[in-house]
Order: sequence, then structure tokens, then C-alpha cells
Amino acid sequence: MNLPVERDRRVIRECKALEAAGYRVTVICPRGKEGLTYLPGTRDTAIRSFRQPLAGSGVISFAMEFLWSFVCVAWRLFGLLLRGRVHGMQVCNPPDVFWPLALLMRALGTPFVFDHHDLNPELYECKADEKNEKPNGVILGVLKLFEKLSMRCSSWVVSTNESYREIAIRRGGCAPERVTVVRNGPAASEIKAPPVVAHGPGARKRIVYLGVINPQDHVEAAVLAAERLIDLRGRDDWEMVIAGDGDCLADLRQLAAARGITDVVSFAGWLEATQVDELLASATIGVQPDPPTAMANLSTMAKSVEYVARGIPVVAVDLLETRRTAEGAAVYVPTGTPDELAKAIDALLDSPAELALMREIALQRFRDTLSWDHQAAAYIEMWRTLVPVQVEAVGRVPRDRVSMMRTAGDGEAVSRPQPLESERY
Repeated sequence: MNLPVERDRRVIRECKALEAAGYRVTVICPRGKEGLTYLPGTRDTAIRSFRQPLAGSGVISFAMEFLWSFVCVAWRLFGLLLRGRVHGMQVCNPPDVFWPLALLMRALGTPFVFDHHDLNPELYECKADEKNEKPNGVILGVLKLFEKLSMRCSSWVVSTNESYREIAIRRGGCAPERVTVVRNGPAASEIKAPPVVAHGPGARKRIVYLGVINPQDHVEAAVLAAERLIDLRGRDDWEMVIAGDGDCLADLRQLAAARGITDVVSFAGWLEATQVDELLASATIGVQPDPPTAMANLSTMAKSVEYVARGIPVVAVDLLETRRTAEGAAVYVPTGTPDELAKAIDALLDSPAELALMREIALQRFRDTLSWDHQAAAYIEMWRTLVPVQVEAVGRVPRDRVSMMRTAGDGEAVSRPQPLESERY
């Protein structure tokens, strides 16, 4: 619960879809630097934010942060309830601590939707594995219990892919008809920058990583792959751009400097939406180095959808949901070692025909399935079932008729702003 809504592209898209369908929206979330009270780019989506002074790392810090978030969200919610403004509520995890509010809302006859962004038990196991530690059984048990309660107490569960839907049904005990898949990804209207991909002899190709830069994201493999790529093809016809922010960014800058590859590897840092669009318009290949962990295998990486949406061929570790996203628009490697990534990138850079075919496959995947335009339809159909609304001729509803409230989580359980809206969906 540590991401301001203006940093969460998925929640922004959901707000816009709800407004277009005739609903009024209020977002409860941590306060951003700008202290916004209305969400830019929307008609009148209100923001009721709260300070988040307890963000940190470690089990105790996370527990305090989540408790603070629960108290702040509950306080804002009670204020809206007293004014009779809440006709439906949606929460986004992490954390999975808002199920008591689900019980309250359902007791009041108000629908409660759980938007399942992240697998918190698997995320905890992944973080413990990175530290070569054994997961604490009590903590893991609490995470699994809270995840199940979040699903079972909800009126409906929104899953970000088929694997998450299967978990909601199997592990969360949800009825299949009450679980809807709403994938994450850009709308066609968001992609505005025309592609400027380099072609032909002597053209400098651009390899892009776009996403979160935390230990579980394995981005150091992409940086080290650049070093290996120098051995395979020299330095003259390519460059790698690492775009994003996270706990490992400073270490990766130092790694690139220590390896003497800063002439071919650059770090763009945090990018706003228009900058993301411009960067990806210039990309020849997108790289997804996430290691084959249980969590990564079941999660859809936001960067993969962003790559595919713009027709960018992908080099990725062979993961279940990555294959379901990219299909033939990606070349898959077994484990994501630097050597595997470098060899796959090198082969693609020398295969313009294969790159062209993968671009066409990617664009068709986006047009036919992955674009937010398709996902929004399923999302609004769910809300129409839970909260029917008569849309007036002007395409909106009175302030006192329908009001949605939701909380925005970041999908990463870290304390700093992340690129895009989250990394795993």
C-alpha cells in the first residue's frame, strides 16, 4: 500500500474505464509528491490520500506499514460511508490486509472487489531465497491465510492472468463465475510515438529493459549479457538502455562502470508514460531476464505487455505466463544466464527476417487480445453485474448515485516509486 495512484497505470486505466461507463470514482492511496486531489487525465476522479511515514524494509517495517495503511484506508472509507458515497469498493494488493473491510462492506450490502496484483506468499519465498534464508513458517502461513481471506470475503476477484485465476479458484476457494481475468497493458490510444527501429547495415540497434530493478528481477543478468555481447559482436552497432528504478539501480550503475561497459549500457531511470512510449518506439529488442522462480512463472510481467504492444521482439526466460503473453513474439532461454541472453540477442540482431515476423506476431497479439480496450470490456461487465447504473445522456451519473472507492497497491512490496504501474500482473 505504498504507491500513489498517479504512479499506477493499471489503476488509472480502471478509473478511466469506470468513468466512461458512467461511474464516479474515488481513490484512497498513499500521498504522492504533488499532493493531488484529483487524478490527472480523468474527468473528476477524486483522490483521498494519506501520508505514508512508515515505509521501509524488513518484516517489522512491512507489518507496521501495512497496519498504518489499513487504519488510514479504513478512516477515509468511514468518512465516505457517513456521507453515503460508497456503492462499491475495490482494493488492490499488496498487502492482503483489507478483508475485514470486505466483511463490513458486504454486511452493508455493498460489493467488494479484490484486484489481485501479486502473489504475496510466493513473493515472500522469493525474497527469502535471495537472502539464502529459509522462509519463516509462521509468516508464510499468515500470508497464505490473508490471501485466502481476501479472496473468500470478496464479492468478486479480478485476476491479472489465467494462472492467478486458477489460484483464486483453487487456493482462494472462489467460485469460477466470480473470478474475472483483466490483464494489464496499454490501450491502443496510449501508443502514440511512431516506431523508429533501426534497420540496415551500420544502423545502431537498441536493446531495452523496462521495469522494476529489484533483486528478484535479475536485471544484473541483462547488464552482464551486454558484456558478453561485446565479445560476440563488438561495440559498434548496438546499445542497451536500462529504464526503471528500484533497490538495485545504484548497484547496477556501479557494475556497469566496473566492467567498463558504460559506453554501451546506459540507465534512463524513472520514465513518465510519454517517455516510456518514446523509448520503446526506438527499441529493436526488449529483454525480460526474470529468473524461473515459482512467482515469476505464474506472473505476467508488465514490461512484456509493453514490449508486445509496440511490436518489439522479446528475449525472455521461458516462463508460463510470459509464453501466454508473447507467444511467438519472443525467443525463450532456459534460465536467463548472461550467456543465454547474449547469444539469443546476438542471433536476433543478425536475423532481420525473424525480427520482422516477430514484430507482426506481437502487434497481432496486442490488437486481438492484450490491449486494454479488450480488458476494459471484461472489467466493466463485472462492475455492471455488481453495481448496475443508468448512464444519462451526457454520459455520466449524478454524484450521489454511484461512487467507487479503491486502494492502490504497487505489486512489489517496496517503498520507492516503480516504473509503469507495477511489475507483475
